Amino acid sequence: MDPEEQELLNDYRYRNYSSVIEKALRNFESSSEWADLISSLGKLNKALQSNLRYSLLPRRLLISKRLAQCLHPALPSGVHLKALETYEIIFKIVGTKWLAKDLFLYSYGLFPLLANAAMSVRPVLLGLYEKYFLPLQKLLLPSLQAFIVGLLPGLEEGSEIYDR
Repeated sequence: MDPEEQELLNDYRYRNYSSVIEKALRNFESSSEWADLISSLGKLNKALQSNLRYSLLPRRLLISKRLAQCLHPALPSGVHLKALETYEIIFKIVGTKWLAKDLFLYSYGLFPLLANAAMSVRPVLLGLYEKYFLPLQKLLLPSLQAFIVGLLPGLEEGSEIYDR
């Protein structure tokens, strides 16, 4: 456990924030169809935004697992878009330092998405890459190979995404 995280666990406000996020994550357990997932993602978004003072998210591993599940290729694009919205909220909260440290958590859901993403999802995903991943520069190196492998299947010559 990171020393900064250990220190935050002594803060009662952070513990309250953690319990709010845990409650939002429990909604995923009772999700039985894609509409439930969108609702659960909305509740998670509210929970994440309930306390913006902490750049270190509690329950990061579970959050990343749930988000990766919401990016499953069999789910409709509406769920994918809502999950990408949640990723953006997270990336705004954590900033460059924690995104670089936890890149492996968020990348395993995002990197495989482009190959199976609907046309409406692709620009949003590329926007996340441009806004949050590319500014990492050298900090992206440990994941660069996976990042490129995730981009290649989505490139079709002549498409608007290819030019981008």
